[in-house]
Amino acid sequence: MQVPMHIDSPFAILTAIVAPAILTNACSILSLGTSQRIARVVDRTRAVTAEMDQCEEGSELQRLLAHQVELLRRRSRLLVRALRWAYFALGGFASSALIAVIGGALSQFRYAAAYRPLAIIGLAIGVFAVSGLVYACAMMIRETTMAVDNLTEEAQTYSLVMAKRKAEE
Repeated sequence: MQVPMHIDSPFAILTAIVAPAILTNACSILSLGTSQRIARVVDRTRAVTAEMDQCEEGSELQRLLAHQVELLRRRSRLLVRALRWAYFALGGFASSALIAVIGGALSQFRYAAAYRPLAIIGLAIGVFAVSGLVYACAMMIRETTMAVDNLTEEAQTYSLVMAKRKAEE
Protein backbone atom coordinates (compact mmCIF):
# COMPACT_ATOMS: atom_id res chain seq x y z
CA MET A 1 0.00 0.00 0.00
CA GLN A 2 1.34 3.39 -0.91
CA VAL A 3 1.16 6.43 1.38
CA PRO A 4 -0.33 9.42 -0.40
CA MET A 5 2.12 12.29 -0.20
CA HIS A 6 0.20 15.41 0.81
CA ILE A 7 3.26 17.44 1.62
CA ASP A 8 2.95 20.80 -0.10
CA SER A 9 6.10 22.09 1.51
CA PRO A 10 9.38 20.44 2.49
CA PHE A 11 8.97 22.17 5.85
CA ALA A 12 5.94 20.12 6.87
CA ILE A 13 7.92 17.20 8.35
CA LEU A 14 10.48 19.62 9.77
CA THR A 15 7.65 21.46 11.55
CA ALA A 16 6.33 18.20 12.99
CA ILE A 17 9.76 17.53 14.47
CA VAL A 18 10.73 21.06 15.51
CA ALA A 19 7.51 21.93 17.38
CA PRO A 20 7.93 19.15 19.96
CA ALA A 21 11.64 19.99 20.20
CA ILE A 22 10.89 23.63 21.04
CA LEU A 23 8.25 22.58 23.56
CA THR A 24 10.73 20.10 25.04
CA ASN A 25 13.16 22.97 25.55
CA ALA A 26 10.42 25.08 27.16
CA CYS A 27 9.60 22.22 29.55
CA SER A 28 13.26 21.82 30.41
CA ILE A 29 13.56 25.48 31.31
CA LEU A 30 10.32 25.34 33.33
CA SER A 31 11.61 22.26 35.16
CA LEU A 32 14.91 23.95 35.97
CA GLY A 33 13.17 27.06 37.29
CA THR A 34 10.74 24.97 39.32
CA SER A 35 13.61 22.98 40.84
CA GLN A 36 15.31 26.23 41.83
CA ARG A 37 12.10 27.48 43.43
CA ILE A 38 11.84 24.23 45.41
CA ALA A 39 15.38 24.77 46.66
CA ARG A 40 14.52 28.33 47.74
CA VAL A 41 11.41 27.10 49.58
CA VAL A 42 13.50 24.45 51.35
CA ASP A 43 16.07 27.07 52.38
CA ARG A 44 13.34 29.43 53.57
CA THR A 45 11.67 26.62 55.54
CA ARG A 46 14.96 25.85 57.29
CA ALA A 47 15.46 29.52 58.15
CA VAL A 48 11.92 29.90 59.53
CA THR A 49 12.11 26.71 61.59
CA ALA A 50 15.48 27.82 63.01
CA GLU A 51 13.86 31.12 63.98
CA MET A 52 10.94 29.22 65.57
CA ASP A 53 13.40 27.33 67.77
CA GLN A 54 14.55 30.68 69.19
CA CYS A 55 11.00 31.79 70.11
CA GLU A 56 9.16 31.49 73.37
CA GLU A 57 6.66 28.65 73.39
CA GLY A 58 3.17 29.93 72.50
CA SER A 59 4.31 33.44 71.56
CA GLU A 60 2.72 35.52 68.80
CA LEU A 61 5.97 35.33 66.86
CA GLN A 62 6.01 31.54 67.06
CA ARG A 63 2.41 31.44 65.82
CA LEU A 64 3.26 33.66 62.84
CA LEU A 65 6.33 31.59 62.01
CA ALA A 66 4.31 28.34 62.27
CA HIS A 67 1.81 29.82 59.82
CA GLN A 68 4.67 30.68 57.45
CA VAL A 69 5.96 27.11 57.67
CA GLU A 70 2.49 25.85 56.71
CA LEU A 71 2.39 28.21 53.72
CA LEU A 72 5.85 27.03 52.70
CA ARG A 73 4.64 23.41 52.89
CA ARG A 74 1.73 24.23 50.59
CA ARG A 75 4.04 26.01 48.19
CA SER A 76 6.46 23.08 48.16
CA ARG A 77 3.63 20.64 47.38
CA LEU A 78 2.47 22.83 44.50
CA LEU A 79 6.01 23.09 43.18
CA VAL A 80 6.59 19.34 43.34
CA ARG A 81 3.30 18.72 41.55
CA ALA A 82 4.19 21.33 38.90
CA LEU A 83 7.60 19.71 38.46
CA ARG A 84 6.01 16.28 38.07
CA TRP A 85 3.69 17.59 35.33
CA ALA A 86 6.52 19.44 33.62
CA TYR A 87 8.52 16.21 33.52
CA PHE A 88 5.46 14.38 32.17
CA ALA A 89 5.16 17.02 29.43
CA LEU A 90 8.89 16.86 28.74
CA GLY A 91 8.69 13.11 28.20
CA GLY A 92 5.61 13.55 26.03
CA PHE A 93 7.25 16.12 23.77
CA ALA A 94 10.40 14.02 23.45
CA SER A 95 8.21 11.01 22.56
CA SER A 96 6.26 13.09 20.02
CA ALA A 97 9.49 14.21 18.36
CA LEU A 98 10.74 10.63 18.12
CA ILE A 99 7.41 9.39 16.77
CA ALA A 100 7.43 12.23 14.19
CA VAL A 101 10.89 11.18 13.02
CA ILE A 102 9.91 7.51 12.79
CA GLY A 103 6.61 8.37 11.10
CA GLY A 104 8.36 10.66 8.62
CA ALA A 105 10.85 7.93 7.77
CA LEU A 106 8.10 5.35 7.36
CA SER A 107 6.13 7.66 5.09
CA GLN A 108 9.16 8.04 2.86
CA PHE A 109 9.44 4.26 2.59
CA ARG A 110 5.73 3.99 1.87
CA TYR A 111 4.69 2.02 4.97
CA ALA A 112 1.16 3.38 5.31
CA ALA A 113 0.06 0.67 7.72
CA ALA A 114 2.56 1.91 10.31
CA TYR A 115 2.57 5.60 9.40
CA ARG A 116 -1.05 6.42 10.18
CA PRO A 117 -1.20 4.83 13.65
CA LEU A 118 2.07 6.54 14.55
CA ALA A 119 0.66 9.89 13.46
CA ILE A 120 -2.40 9.39 15.69
CA ILE A 121 -0.29 8.21 18.64
CA GLY A 122 2.13 11.13 18.22
CA LEU A 123 -0.72 13.61 18.09
CA ALA A 124 -2.38 12.13 21.17
CA ILE A 125 0.86 12.19 23.14
CA GLY A 126 1.47 15.78 22.01
CA VAL A 127 -2.00 16.86 23.18
CA PHE A 128 -1.47 15.24 26.59
CA ALA A 129 1.98 16.83 26.84
CA VAL A 130 0.61 20.29 26.06
CA SER A 131 -2.09 19.74 28.69
CA GLY A 132 0.59 18.77 31.22
CA LEU A 133 2.64 21.85 30.37
CA VAL A 134 -0.41 24.12 30.77
CA TYR A 135 -1.27 22.49 34.10
CA ALA A 136 2.31 22.87 35.35
CA CYS A 137 2.28 26.55 34.35
CA ALA A 138 -1.03 27.08 36.15
CA MET A 139 0.44 25.59 39.33
CA MET A 140 3.49 27.80 38.99
CA ILE A 141 1.25 30.86 38.69
CA ARG A 142 -0.64 29.77 41.80
CA GLU A 143 2.59 29.19 43.73
CA THR A 144 4.01 32.53 42.63
CA THR A 145 0.84 34.28 43.78
CA MET A 146 1.15 32.56 47.16
CA ALA A 147 4.79 33.65 47.43
CA VAL A 148 3.96 37.28 46.66
CA ASP A 149 1.00 37.28 49.06
CA ASN A 150 3.26 35.84 51.75
CA LEU A 151 5.66 38.81 51.51
CA THR A 152 3.39 41.08 53.56
CA GLU A 153 3.10 38.46 56.27
CA GLU A 154 6.87 37.96 56.30
CA ALA A 155 7.37 41.70 56.66
CA GLN A 156 5.12 41.68 59.74
CA THR A 157 6.98 38.69 61.14
CA TYR A 158 10.34 40.37 60.63
CA SER A 159 9.03 43.46 62.41
CA LEU A 160 8.21 41.27 65.41
CA VAL A 161 11.62 39.54 65.20
CA MET A 162 13.41 42.89 65.17
CA ALA A 163 11.29 44.19 68.02
CA LYS A 164 12.09 41.04 70.02
CA ARG A 165 15.82 41.42 69.37
CA LYS A 166 15.80 45.06 70.39
CA ALA A 167 13.91 44.18 73.58
CA GLU A 168 16.52 41.53 74.40
CA GLU A 169 19.39 44.00 74.01
